[in-house]
Amino acid sequence: MKNKIHKCDFLIVGAGLIGSIAALALHKNNFKVLVIDKEKKIIPDKRTLAVNANSREFLINLGIWGKLKTKPQSIEKIIISDYINHKPLIFENNSEAMGNVIFNYEMVQIVRAKLKELSILKTDININFNNIQPNKITFIDKNSYKFKKIIISIGKNNNLNPSHRSIKFDQGHNSFVGFFNHYKNHQNFAYEIFNPDGPLAILPSPSKYKNKSTFIYTTKKKISPNKIKLLIKKKFEKSHGQINFEKSIYKFPIKPNLTKDNKDFIYIGDSLKSIHPVAGQGWNLGIKDIQKLIKLSKNYSIDDKIFNSIYYSNRILESSIYLGFTSLLNFLYENKFPINNKVIKLGYFGLRSLKPLRDFFIKQAMGRSNLI
Repeated sequence: MKNKIHKCDFLIVGAGLIGSIAALALHKNNFKVLVIDKEKKIIPDKRTLAVNANSREFLINLGIWGKLKTKPQSIEKIIISDYINHKPLIFENNSEAMGNVIFNYEMVQIVRAKLKELSILKTDININFNNIQPNKITFIDKNSYKFKKIIISIGKNNNLNPSHRSIKFDQGHNSFVGFFNHYKNHQNFAYEIFNPDGPLAILPSPSKYKNKSTFIYTTKKKISPNKIKLLIKKKFEKSHGQINFEKSIYKFPIKPNLTKDNKDFIYIGDSLKSIHPVAGQGWNLGIKDIQKLIKLSKNYSIDDKIFNSIYYSNRILESSIYLGFTSLLNFLYENKFPINNKVIKLGYFGLRSLKPLRDFFIKQAMGRSNLI
């Protein structure tokens, strides 16, 4: 029928990893979903994802974790050190791995293939945000649609019109990401070192013989790739053996932000918030966004006028706490005031000495507890 209006529960704008996973989760819960993306092909991404225990379980239940061809590399222990305290903090959990490292691009390929199999993905679609609203006729690919809810999952670049406003916390940080091979087994250990110029994280990368790792170094200062390599060799040749770097080191600007509430749209992933990667939880918070959506859809009708506001108030609060925590960490380490050193030492002492605080930190890192 030429003038037929296709009715859907959700329109998801953005078929990146979080948007695509949200679509699969909503579809599994019997909602009618359409996903659109401006890109026809998947943009290759060399980065890895640190998937905490909660996110891994969620992907297993969706039936997509087992489709990974490259075996995920587990994180069995996290070692945190700095230039102020003499002894490192060591966190581990005996019941399950604290997380896993996977290749981002491989998971994107899996979820996009599933969306195509379900016939709920349209690509090469440039949408005008001024022309989409819930329960209004929207034209997509020469067809007419009505959507009860519109989800925005287009990453950090969400200021496409005045209604998509965000509060920015840009402090000029950049992250440098790359890989290196090493002679010794990484033993499934992850490291976070707070250096005077910025934190350096080393994660075990998926590899057959456990002899490959990935790094992310963040700083406000100008730094050459060679200096980053020298820093890593200095810190890790003893634990990892001889180190050989892969050719490319990728640079990404870090622009933390929180998106303001908007009655017409639901924001998820980096479209809702973007935080400094020092805590390693940005992507995992996106999974929590999806989990909250699913939980709300079971307790409220998606037609309920307060649905969006309940979702936003919950997710923006936890996101704000994480953004505040990561900003405080950077401030404490980047500004070498005597009071900052005392606060850092007190934090180390508490995590080392107080078991309830230590257990909470471990559960939080694994996604097994909620801040709110």
